[in-house]
Amino acid sequence: MSKLTIDDISDLRAYEREREEFRTHVIALKKRRRVSFGPVTTFVFENRETIRFQIQEMARIEKLISDEAIEGELAAYNPLIPDPGSLSATLFIELTSDDALREWLPKLVGIEKSVLVRVRDHRGSSEVRCVVDEAHEAQLTREDTTAAVHYVRFEFTADEVEAFAAAPATLVIDHPEYRYETELSPENQSELLGDLRK
Repeated sequence: MSKLTIDDISDLRAYEREREEFRTHVIALKKRRRVSFGPVTTFVFENRETIRFQIQEMARIEKLISDEAIEGELAAYNPLIPDPGSLSATLFIELTSDDALREWLPKLVGIEKSVLVRVRDHRGSSEVRCVVDEAHEAQLTREDTTAAVHYVRFEFTADEVEAFAAAPATLVIDHPEYRYETELSPENQSELLGDLRK
């Protein structure tokens, strides 16, 4: 999947003209790429369109108009566009009160390293554990509390991609304080297989 360039980012006036239609498209796209499980976690698997939307919205909100400012956003977000054979996801810890934040964020330190995709096919079972985005890890990881947003990727071998295509896959968190798993829906899996094969 090709990375975004400055030419892919519309200026603010042009974006306002396309925003409603593009926003509607991305909402529908994210619905197919969203996986919620357990009481407080949601994954959104990113691709070129979801990241373009993120950059366009950041530019709109922060009134970014210079090439240098847009290049800064591209440098920050382009690593979240998956390469062929990989998936990229944003992990959200969705908490709505101060009490919940105080309860959950200290308990979930290290959650960003506790995620895997499990695939079982006729050859047996394989697990693809996530890799934490290095640039974001340095900013988000602390010893006593975790951030509410993490960026992770999953790097598949060619055999693991074929197993993912042939059999149901399960997304797993095996953190000591938060153990949940959920089978990806056929819609999720079809959408993500497109990323793996691009």
